[in-house]
Amino acid sequence: MPTGGKLIAALVFAALAYFISDLIKPLLVETKGTQLDWFSPINALIGAIMGWIIIGKAAGHRYWTSFGYGLTTLAGTVFWCLFWWAGWEMVRKSTRRSYDGAVEALQDMTQIFIDFAILAAKQEVVIPAIVGALFVSWLTEFFGKRWT
Repeated sequence: MPTGGKLIAALVFAALAYFISDLIKPLLVETKGTQLDWFSPINALIGAIMGWIIIGKAAGHRYWTSFGYGLTTLAGTVFWCLFWWAGWEMVRKSTRRSYDGAVEALQDMTQIFIDFAILAAKQEVVIPAIVGALFVSWLTEFFGKRWT
């Protein structure tokens, strides 16, 4: 059932994911040299879905609870973004016939996932992500109490 809290959660977590993606882009350009046209919009879409599903359903209860749900939403968003982009890179490599089989492709996808996670685990990315998640959790709770 759509609620105001779910809508606000989807919007603010999409914005947060877009902002954090823009912080990560310079790190990716330096190491990978890839095109990043769809990087921020896809991560924003994942952030919107996670915001709607995770924190949106809990909006309108208590502020302390919303902070926990906000950090959980952030973790879910990070996981699914890493999973998406590691899978995308694996598919891109597999179209160039870089793998001998499916198992090798999945193993490389796991390694790509880990490499991307290490790349994103920089202080200039993690601190704004956590502070942003706490702020948008508060914002979601604020509007969730009023628009339920």
